[in-house]
Amino acid sequence: MLRSQFVLFLIVGGVAAAVNFGSRMLINQWTGYAWSVALAYCIGMATAFVLNRLFVFKQSTRPMRHQATWFVLVNAFALLQTLAVSVLLARIVFPALGFHWHPDAVAHMIGIMLPLVSSYFGHKYLSFRH
Repeated sequence: MLRSQFVLFLIVGGVAAAVNFGSRMLINQWTGYAWSVALAYCIGMATAFVLNRLFVFKQSTRPMRHQATWFVLVNAFALLQTLAVSVLLARIVFPALGFHWHPDAVAHMIGIMLPLVSSYFGHKYLSFRH
């Protein structure tokens, strides 16, 4: 069960990450990098909530408002991780290393992947527990 649930979580997370990443590229045309990462994260988070509720943690008996509250809190922690890593890599680490191949995109992808495991357990035991 854990393996299949975690695999579903990763698939849902992949879809939400694609939405996050694509919306960041679009939003970045009108805002700065950090703002576009943060706004895109919110769009990806909304996508992830709906998909996780429908496909991954459907056995949860908690009221939706509790699920949503915990989901936002778990993801606020993940957003801090994503934003810190994305900006640190794109603005400090990659320039220092001379890495110039789409540094914003690569940094953002790494930032999105970082909180996968902590988010799974946060959602399993806080957001969607039953």
